[in-house]
Parts: sequence; structure tokens; C-alpha cells
Amino acid sequence: MTDFRSGFITILGKPNVGKSTLINALLGQKIAAVSPRPQTTRRRQLGILTRETAQLIFVDTPGIHAPRHKLGEFLNQEAEEALDGVDVVLFLVDAAQEPDEDDRRIAALLASLKRRPDLLLGLNKIDLVPAEALETRRAAYQALVPDAPAAAFSAVTGRGLEELLAALESRLPVGPPQFPEDQLTDLYEREIAADLIREAALLLLRDEVPHAIAVRIDEFKERSEETAYIHATLFVERESQKAIVIGQGGQMLKKIGVQARQEIEAMSGRKVFLELRVKVEKNWRQREDILRRFGYKLKARKK
Repeated sequence: MTDFRSGFITILGKPNVGKSTLINALLGQKIAAVSPRPQTTRRRQLGILTRETAQLIFVDTPGIHAPRHKLGEFLNQEAEEALDGVDVVLFLVDAAQEPDEDDRRIAALLASLKRRPDLLLGLNKIDLVPAEALETRRAAYQALVPDAPAAAFSAVTGRGLEELLAALESRLPVGPPQFPEDQLTDLYEREIAADLIREAALLLLRDEVPHAIAVRIDEFKERSEETAYIHATLFVERESQKAIVIGQGGQMLKKIGVQARQEIEAMSGRKVFLELRVKVEKNWRQREDILRRFGYKLKARKK
């Protein structure tokens, strides 16, 4: 097909604007962890949508924010590096809120690029905005990126998503698909499983604990096409956090395991045997040696 289009689309935005929710909705399958808490996404992940006329390769990124620890610096680096060499940037904003400092920080980053990719402003969560307020909110965000066309939609309800896809597809270069048509992401099943375990912890635990959690898959065995065995460790920063994650009589850890197992089974399409344990790695979010061990490698800033 001579007019087939294919290209990379980076989704950029502050924490909790719905980047991962949007990718899951567009693909029609959950590949990315989602929770109401900021910084659920910790690394770049591709979401690959192949249609009759185009292959849209979405790059999910951590939310850009003012970092408070080394992990936060890594998350911002991951997001910023996802701007290199892509065809389109979807600047995703929360239409249910006024623009804030993080939105302005992202707009400044985009304005500073020497070679900025084609830009589209995406106003998500319009299902939460009264109709009479939407245009005012659109104008407030449009002021941050005056030259970017805008698309308004809801990743949760699906309203406006076809229009969004059409706008993105039209901005991609003509070319053949870059991935097999049945491939949905670049991550392996074990990597997605780790994110889904952390997602369960984010959803179930109280405020002071979730962001101090990292997950390491210690063992991932495919016992057959129908079953798999996973053993994982949840790392926290303090003994008091460990006690909260385990819960009285191990009940909280059991709840995390049940919820994570159900999500992993839904993602993989097979029965999963999941075992979890909890360990303390003091102040790991500020320690570059531990961050490297968990796969979060900070890079030296260019001068």
C-alpha cells in the first residue's frame, strides 16, 4: 500500500494526565500500569497500534515534574529523551484542571527544542469538564503552545478518540510498518508483570508508602502455554513501610498478590502462580547504585 503511514508518537505530559490510560484505550488492551497516583509510569514503553492505513507507535513516558529525589531525575530524563527522533509529540493535558507549573515546564521544554517534531495538543478528560467551560480551558492550554492544533477527547469514555487517531495518523510519514501487525509493545511479559505488581501496590496502599516501592522479578518460568510461575520482591525504604506492605497476618501482601495476579492473567491469557516477598533497601530512591540495579540509570547532563 503506497500511502501507508508509519511513525513514532511520543506522549508527553505531567503526572496523572492519563498517558498510560490513553495508550491502553487506543490499543484496546492493557499493556501499561495505571493508577490515580503520580509516577505510576517509570520508564518508556511502546504501544503499537496497527490499522489498515497506518501503524502508530506510541511512546509512553513518565510524567514530567519537579524532582525531589534521584528517581525523579531519572523519570524526567526518560521523558525528555523520548523526544529525540520521533515524528509527532502529543502534549497531553488534563482539561479538568487549569494549567499549572508542570504544564508550563513542559511547554518551555518543547519551545527549547532545536528541532521540534510535529506537535499536537491533546486535551484529555473532557468527560469531567462542563461543556460551557471546555473552550475556556482549551484557550488556557492553547496559550502555552499557540502554534499547535488541539484535539479534545476522553481516554476513559472513548469520546473523541477516533478524531485523535485521524489527526495523529495524518501527521505520520508515508512508509511501511516497522513492527509485526500483531505486536502491541516492546516490553517482555516479565517486565509488564513487574509494573502490574507495582500498580496493585499503588492502588491498595496508603499515601506514604507507594512511591517508595520498586519491584524486581526474581523468577519467571513458563511452565506451559497455559501456566507461568512468577516470584517477585517488593522493595521499600523503611522497616515501617515493610510492615504496612505485609499487613497484619500478611493480609495486605496477599491482597496485592491477588490483584496483581488477576491483571497479569488478563494480560497474558494464562494462569499465573505468583509469590511475593518484601525487603528493605534504605533510601533507594536517592542512591544511584541501587537505582542502577533496579534498571533506573541516570545519565550525566550535557553542558
